[in-house]
Amino acid sequence: MYSAVELVAKRAFDITVASVGLVLCGPLLAAAGLVVRVSSPGPVIFGHERVGRAGKPFTLYKLRTMRGSVGSQVTVAGDKRVTPVGKILRRTKIDELPGLFNVLSGDLSLVGPRPEVRKYVDLYPPSAARFIQRFRPGITDPGSLLFRNEEEILAHSADPERAYIDEVLPKKVELYVEYLQRASFVSDVRVLVKTLAIVCIPALAPR
Repeated sequence: MYSAVELVAKRAFDITVASVGLVLCGPLLAAAGLVVRVSSPGPVIFGHERVGRAGKPFTLYKLRTMRGSVGSQVTVAGDKRVTPVGKILRRTKIDELPGLFNVLSGDLSLVGPRPEVRKYVDLYPPSAARFIQRFRPGITDPGSLLFRNEEEILAHSADPERAYIDEVLPKKVELYVEYLQRASFVSDVRVLVKTLAIVCIPALAPR
């Protein structure tokens, strides 16, 4: 688990990388936002409440990829709510770029358990929930890498949300706890590098 010094280094690293990332990816984010704006009605940025450290809610920001947010919290491959542009943004993870602002604000870390909506967090085993919520949630983590193709996996289920609750969510929680118990600044860097490699070279993505 992170030492006190590593937690300080982790936060400094988050701020530095998020700041540089926003500068470097600013033109891409602006271009993607413009395409979202002209391709379908609705806001460019989508904000959604998630559960953060200490169980406190915060608004997670993404580029909007859907025509509307009404319906299941679970998205599957072929979901009619996802726009054509949204499919590209989700596949390339460009829709996640606004999350760097969440990193700067302190709601997110670059590496940590993915933030969930309250209804799913309430299903965590109590001891796991208490442990996980000691840390900031993150943009990426080993669970995100393992379930990169989650939408395709759930699309094969007759009841995607039930499959998420019964099969995917418990495994994610298990991975969150397992990672945090042995997490270090070095392991965070490794996860981040692996994530960037997978995003840039899709063939490396776990199946």
